Amino acid sequence: MLYLDRPAWPWRGRLWSHLISDISYAELHAFAEALGVPRRGFDRDHYDIPAERFAAAVWLGARVVPSRELVRLLRDAGLRRPKHLVRPRSPAAR
Repeated sequence: MLYLDRPAWPWRGRLWSHLISDISYAELHAFAEALGVPRRGFDRDHYDIPAERFAAAVWLGARVVPSRELVRLLRDAGLRRPKHLVRPRSPAAR
């Protein structure tokens, strides 16, 4: 299942949501691709989704939940990747 929070996170003059899967990263990547979100929007364990794509994500089947629920769902699924546990990418991988 795919979940997202409401667009409430400001960055670069826009509001953003977080999109997650409680099944797998493969499901998450496939959904983001169908939504037209570039892979660069992926951050450790979620995609950052601009407010303009929120309605489309819901229409495609993502369930809206509070932000804290996203974290709980990721942890329960074993898919949470906290910042302090993620190795920085090499410049060549960016």
